[in-house]
Amino acid sequence: MRKQLYDIECIFYDFDGVMTDNRVLIDQNGLEYVCVNRSDGYAIARLKELGYLQVIVSTETNPVVEKRAEKLKIPVIHGVDDKSEIIINYCEENGIDLNHTVFMGNDLNDLSAFQVVGFKAAPRDAEQEILDKADWISKKNGGDGAIRDLYRMLASKFGTKFFDVD
Repeated sequence: MRKQLYDIECIFYDFDGVMTDNRVLIDQNGLEYVCVNRSDGYAIARLKELGYLQVIVSTETNPVVEKRAEKLKIPVIHGVDDKSEIIINYCEENGIDLNHTVFMGNDLNDLSAFQVVGFKAAPRDAEQEILDKADWISKKNGGDGAIRDLYRMLASKFGTKFFDVD
C-alpha cells in the first residue's frame, strides 16, 4: 500500500464493474438485468456500522442503480458525466475533507474521481490505467466481493473485529 489510511469519512463507489461484474443481461423487451454480490451488501452494512458514509456515483442511468442504493440504504448520484465534480460538490455540501475519502472504481471514466480523492481503490479486474493509479487493489473482481475485500482491509487496518457473523 502506497498511502496511509487515516480518518476516512466517506467511501464512493462506481456501480458497474465494482458492485457488478460489468455484464448486463437484456431480455426480449429490452429490460436490463445485472448481478450484484450479497457479500458486498453485507460489507456496506458493516461499514455503515463503523461510521463510514458511502455513496454510489455512476454514469449509468438504469433504474437498477437506484434500486440497489435503496436496498443498501445509501445515497446514489447517477447519470453523472464528471465524477470528480460530483465528489467535490458532495464533500463541500457535507463538510467532508477530500483527503478523507475513498473512491473504488474500475474503468477509464473513474480516472477523474481518482484525481480528487484521498485514497484510490480498484477491483482486481479493473482497467490497467486504473490499476496503475490505485493505492490499493482488491484480490477480488468487481461484482465478486471487491467491496467485501475493501471492508476487510479497512476493518483490519483499524483493529475492528469483523469475523463475528462472517
